[in-house]
Amino acid sequence: MKGGTRYSEHCDLQEVEALASLMTFKLAIADVPFGGAKGGVKINPREYSQGELERVTRKYTMELIKKGFIGAQVDCLGPDMGTNEQIMTWIKDTYVSVCGERDINAEGCCTGKFVSQGGISGRAESTGLGVYYSIRECLSIESFYEKAGLTKGIKGKTFAVQGFGAVGYWASKFLQKDGGKITTVIEYNSAITNPDGLDVEDVK
Repeated sequence: MKGGTRYSEHCDLQEVEALASLMTFKLAIADVPFGGAKGGVKINPREYSQGELERVTRKYTMELIKKGFIGAQVDCLGPDMGTNEQIMTWIKDTYVSVCGERDINAEGCCTGKFVSQGGISGRAESTGLGVYYSIRECLSIESFYEKAGLTKGIKGKTFAVQGFGAVGYWASKFLQKDGGKITTVIEYNSAITNPDGLDVEDVK
């Protein structure tokens, strides 16, 4: 199976089940031969220190190991809202230290790790790039952009971005590079706007 690991104070069983179902469809559409999965820890990562997050992550990984719910041939975890390269590297490190001798593919227990820890180049921007490709494709299909009251292409269009993390930042970067104008960025506790456009790197 394949799916993200979410750290969010709003996380609950119903949300995780729904997200796992959506992963099933996403993987099927992309012809990736995995079932859908999802996992989550009900915490707000902003309220915890690095040390506390490491202990939570390692404990969570140990519980998955005990239940047989993690491994390259079982469930390959990935990053999601509230998790990042560091958290995925802690997951990999914990799994390898416990199961490395009996699982030759132990480092494949999760994706989204630091490149120096077995991750792959291009992973950080991949979801935002997918958002950009989807927008670009929709704005190239006449039946879509006409019904939406738009014109063809990204160039000259304005965009409001909700969330400026791993996905929002990279999507904005690619949209801007293709001639789009990012006028508004909304975060969980603030928002900025400029009708003349914001520079994505300045916003970051």
